[in-house]
Amino acid sequence: MTEKKIKISAVSYLNTLPFINGINKSEVINAIELSLDMPSDCAKKLLTGEVDLGLVPVAVLPQMEEYHIVSDYCIGAEGEVDSVALFSEVPLAEIETIYLDYQSKTSITLVQVLAEKHWGINPVWKKATAGYENEISGTTAAVIIGDRTFNLSKSYPYKYDLSEEWFKFTGLPFVFACWVSNTKLPESFIANFNTALKSGVNNIDAVITQYDEKAISKAQLKTYLTEHISYTLDDKKSKAIEQFLEFVREKDLVK
Repeated sequence: MTEKKIKISAVSYLNTLPFINGINKSEVINAIELSLDMPSDCAKKLLTGEVDLGLVPVAVLPQMEEYHIVSDYCIGAEGEVDSVALFSEVPLAEIETIYLDYQSKTSITLVQVLAEKHWGINPVWKKATAGYENEISGTTAAVIIGDRTFNLSKSYPYKYDLSEEWFKFTGLPFVFACWVSNTKLPESFIANFNTALKSGVNNIDAVITQYDEKAISKAQLKTYLTEHISYTLDDKKSKAIEQFLEFVREKDLVK
């Protein structure tokens, strides 16, 4: 009898490439069914039980009846992350409306925490749909995440990196997504999966070599993956997750 494969949803952004490379080159690939999705879809699939394990935005954790953070790795940043930002034509104090990126719950929750507790602004929040980037004008700003953000700094005079702003506010790194299962997985699988992720993170040069230049150049990708993304889920990042989730529970910031 063939053993049932573990279904996994991972983020399709460039920052996940080391993870995917490690998984694809390990034996664990034979034990899983892997799909690549935007963060919000990763979360939806895990919440509905469509997958067993996902690289999901940490903001969804309070919605889960049962969850287990799997592995020693995450998508995090210690300061500027470069790919999650508020873009605007005017300074923070003049912003009246902010569009919220539909691709990740964590990022839109984070900007609301920062607005209330760090920046001291009270904008009108708008749920975004595809193409909302074109609505940035005057006092209307927008949170944009992922690969779409690369080179956007040239288009708008103001860019507020959300991870950098979180660090100014708390003195902590930030975790955008971590590997979470909705049920307890076999310890042997978790160990092999963690080893696969470690291999990918420790061989970022292999990812750069294989990269087919699209959104950014190989040089830009190397800088992004090695200087802006921090993959190890250490004690400081665990503390940052706890702090962030406290803010989420304190006030239901995102509907």
